[in-house]
Amino acid sequence: MADHIPPLSQTPFFAEALRACGQFPLMKNGILHLQRRLFGMPLTMISRAHFDSSSVLESLPSGPIVLAPDHPTPWLTGTGALPLMTPASVAELDLTLTEQQLTSHQHQKWRNRLRKAQTAQLRVQHTPMPDTPNHWLYLADHSAQRHKGYRAWPLPLTQAFVRLGPKRSRLFTAYENSTAIAAMLFLCHGKVATYHIGQTTDRGRALNAHTLLLWQATQWLRAQGHSRLDLGLIDTRASPGLARFKLGSGATSRPLGGTWLYMPRLAP
Repeated sequence: MADHIPPLSQTPFFAEALRACGQFPLMKNGILHLQRRLFGMPLTMISRAHFDSSSVLESLPSGPIVLAPDHPTPWLTGTGALPLMTPASVAELDLTLTEQQLTSHQHQKWRNRLRKAQTAQLRVQHTPMPDTPNHWLYLADHSAQRHKGYRAWPLPLTQAFVRLGPKRSRLFTAYENSTAIAAMLFLCHGKVATYHIGQTTDRGRALNAHTLLLWQATQWLRAQGHSRLDLGLIDTRASPGLARFKLGSGATSRPLGGTWLYMPRLAP
């Protein structure tokens, strides 16, 4: 689709950050390819790309390819592709809506938490993400990954993305007096922004600081001309609270296309 706006993992910004980390992504026909090796065999990975039709597959490399389309692609079964994982969904906020429309889409409980946070006398500050490897948000996220068992971008990749342009990141931090109690980092790429990292303290959780940060970030991103905020995957089983938080903000759930293994040489 001509009006399709690619997600972060299919942008030149992401490719630049990968190259800065010593990797060699390939951008061909507007689709970003990542090269990996599995058991010594070269493997191509294509994450959240948009495929208009099966004709796009003709321009792909000849080796095995792991495809994770950005939209449902049931026609892949007719190409000989094998499904590896069922489709996940992402939460997206439409930033072309007015403030009143965004508010009306919020769930009542989410809106109530926002009002409480707005009366808690918190101070919100936002700046480009500092180029500081030991920033407290990085350290807190690394600790959370170890204890909760989830995986995110490697720290050097996030730092490379931030370092390549001050306008590519925005850090929103909530303070109670002079103490930082919550933060959310957003990465900006063209008309789209993506929620990247968020951490909060017990105090920040009690004061609904993340609700306030997301709302203020939404307003700032709208003012900067962004048309969509990608809040990332929603997993109602593994992270039901986070899923409720994202969808409660008024975001829309959109299905992706699953994960497939495609072998061009075995295709019918």
